[in-house]
Amino acid sequence: MKKLTFLLICLIFTLQIIAQDRITGREFATRSEVIAQHGMACTSQPLATQVALDVLKQGGNAIDAAIAANATLGLMEPTGNGIGGDLFAIVWSAKDQKLYGLNASGRSPKSLSLEYFKKNNFKSIPAYGPLPVSVPGCVDGWFELHKKFGKLKMKEILNPAITYAREGFPVSELIAYYMQKGVRFQKRYPNVEKVFALNGHAPKKGEIFKNPALANTLEKIAKGGRDEFYKGSIAKTIDQFFKEQGGFLSYEDMASHYSEWVEPISINYRGYDVWELPPNGQGTAALQILNIMEGYDVKAMGFGTAEYIHHFTEAKKLAFEDRAKFYADPAFNDLPIDELISKEYADKRRKLINSKRAGRSYDPGKIETGNTIYLTVADKDGNMVSLIQSNYRGMGSGMCPPGLGFILQDRGEMFSLEKGHLNVFEPGKRPFHTIIPAFITKDGKPYISFGLMGGSMQPQGHAQIVINLVDFGMNLQEAGDAPRIRHGGSSQPTGEKMKNGGTLYLESGIHWEELQKLMQMGHKIQWDLGGFGGYQAILWDEKNKVYYGASESRKDGQAAGY
Repeated sequence: MKKLTFLLICLIFTLQIIAQDRITGREFATRSEVIAQHGMACTSQPLATQVALDVLKQGGNAIDAAIAANATLGLMEPTGNGIGGDLFAIVWSAKDQKLYGLNASGRSPKSLSLEYFKKNNFKSIPAYGPLPVSVPGCVDGWFELHKKFGKLKMKEILNPAITYAREGFPVSELIAYYMQKGVRFQKRYPNVEKVFALNGHAPKKGEIFKNPALANTLEKIAKGGRDEFYKGSIAKTIDQFFKEQGGFLSYEDMASHYSEWVEPISINYRGYDVWELPPNGQGTAALQILNIMEGYDVKAMGFGTAEYIHHFTEAKKLAFEDRAKFYADPAFNDLPIDELISKEYADKRRKLINSKRAGRSYDPGKIETGNTIYLTVADKDGNMVSLIQSNYRGMGSGMCPPGLGFILQDRGEMFSLEKGHLNVFEPGKRPFHTIIPAFITKDGKPYISFGLMGGSMQPQGHAQIVINLVDFGMNLQEAGDAPRIRHGGSSQPTGEKMKNGGTLYLESGIHWEELQKLMQMGHKIQWDLGGFGGYQAILWDEKNKVYYGASESRKDGQAAGY
């Protein structure tokens, strides 16, 4: 039976491999890097990339361009993001020569309690409807970024998205696919079909999609500022809608929202400083994986080998057990982040890995204590922005307030209902977050702004990008195009435990012999077409004074500069 399973996996992988003849670069590279002197934008939608470049050419900086691109993506990719979701960003300020971190995630409704879920026999927070909705932090995130770094007026920044929303744009093939799935499922909820369907069906590839309600909402925000969203007519509409839907998100929750500037955290990986944001996000996991992997001669293992994939997977399992226990809102908990990302702690955890056998389960460490979009933009002055924004489950909760043109996120689903868990539901608390931006510096100077969207794939993807660049010597585009590893089934911040070692999902491009070795080590292997994330990156070449751009080959993305 095992032999038959292996042969079937090999057959699937064979069918998926497409021969590529390249004069330069690795065989899996889809294209060369984009290189430009004055500015670079990398987003998951070519039209949004062009919007960012237009803003740069009009005199805006990287921060202005990132906000403009994000607003445009909220219209063009409602399957992953929008003003009903949250935002995180890392900004390299050329003026200050330092990194800034922004946590623009929202909090749970203050009138909702853990007792409500217990009383109504909920085993977990539902994925859709009014209960998983937390305050949308995106708009406040825009204005915090703009207040600290922006140059153009917000009206100029949001105008491209407003114009596209009113005049329409042709829907791309991938987004059409996801919109058809999303609308088909969420049309049971009020206003979703009215906003996101054309004559009773979700837009198909090439059809022109308009969202005049979102255009009106963005115009109100451009004119009235963030308070129009959190204290004005938009907040009042959301409040009334949730009363009608039996939900708990209120005007008070909206009015009391604020974002938080945070210090990015980092580890040094073979001479490169890798930066993430601290919890309530999961960026710490990427740093933990890298710390564990630094103890091995990864370069000698070789890319795509069973030895490398095995050790990486076990490092991921260890980091994710800590993720499940220790990552939560720091405003409610004293989190041991410094110890989790220390080299000494990594040394202890690495000793648990059996180099010949897959681990079936791991315990979290003993600490000594008293669907999403990613974009990156760089400008002529040296400012760089790493920004990620999401609704969580694709189009979000299904809660689409009348006349506003967007769906609210369902990020509250990530809370645990287990009393005593650090990520347990509490009123006014930020849930565990999967979306994470990243940055790399070298000798105190900016090097790479990058990210990789996709739920729990994100820290795994971040670590793989760094390893591809540093250990395997890939260029910026190759590092993203290379076949990826995704391990699923680790313990979760919602309380679920890892079962039977989880499942190892591998993209096509891993050789048969390596698959066989992994199965002999005890790994349960499954092929998967999707779920490997979406990557964008910008590299600053200090010597030649140019930017390199790379964009995800698995999505609709585009890297472009001028």
